[in-house]
Amino acid sequence: MDMTGERAERALWRALSAQRDGAGPPRLGAALRYAVFPGGARIRPRLTIAVATALGDPEPRLTDAAAAAIELIHSASLVHDDLPCFDDADLRRGRQTLHKAFDEPTAVLTGDALIVMASQVLARARSAHPARVLEMIATLADASGYPAGIAAGQAWESEKNVAVGVYHRAKTASLFEAACELGALSAGAEPDAVAAWRLVGEHLGRAYQVADDLADATSSASELGKDVGRDHANRRPNTFDRLGVAGSVERIERLLLAAADAIPACAAREAMRRWLLDTSLGVFKLREAPTLEAEEQSRFG
Repeated sequence: MDMTGERAERALWRALSAQRDGAGPPRLGAALRYAVFPGGARIRPRLTIAVATALGDPEPRLTDAAAAAIELIHSASLVHDDLPCFDDADLRRGRQTLHKAFDEPTAVLTGDALIVMASQVLARARSAHPARVLEMIATLADASGYPAGIAAGQAWESEKNVAVGVYHRAKTASLFEAACELGALSAGAEPDAVAAWRLVGEHLGRAYQVADDLADATSSASELGKDVGRDHANRRPNTFDRLGVAGSVERIERLLLAAADAIPACAAREAMRRWLLDTSLGVFKLREAPTLEAEEQSRFG
């Protein structure tokens, strides 16, 4: 049974609960919880946990801290992304965006506080390997900022010219790469193995962004629980305009297979490969797509 989602949720509750000392502004405290709960698919923290588990998960507390940290950064990016200065969105996860439910200043501060909290969670994690924790904090920072993290991904939207691949890697794949790296680092993987796991995250993150482009163009707000048509309205680079439905589905499937193939050698490689494909197809809602299933059967039996 896949317990990564439940474990990720518990890690996030512990991270948020640790901040409830009664001394902070109550409105900001409420906004922090609103931004994180209830969550979406939690694919990034689940990925961190799955990678660490595939490598034996010798420090589960550190793994849980890493999983919480990656999702706190993701939640912060959603809060900022929804602001009027960016997407000016009304819906997120089936309810009002945070700046609509509270106000714009609170939303800005919430995103900022979540980013800081992510580093706090890792810095305070109990570990027998403090140097490993420092490397994990640096990995998280690289995936969050400049020149190739999610802040850069957001900034590319203000540039006149950007390649879709560069934009997507910074905006989305960077956190997936970090999710895999953090899981590998928490398990004490060697640098070559960490780099290999990063490639898994890159392929998976690119697949996720293609799926998001497809959903933005073809789904409804009620189906997704968030505003749709934003790429077209804001004239952002996206894969759907070039590939259409069939091409986008095929690209997603190819990227998922590339991610599965990139999983480095480990005792649990086959279980990890199946988890990655099954979980991703569920998140992308492509369980009925025949191409991947047929190719999987021919290649892996």
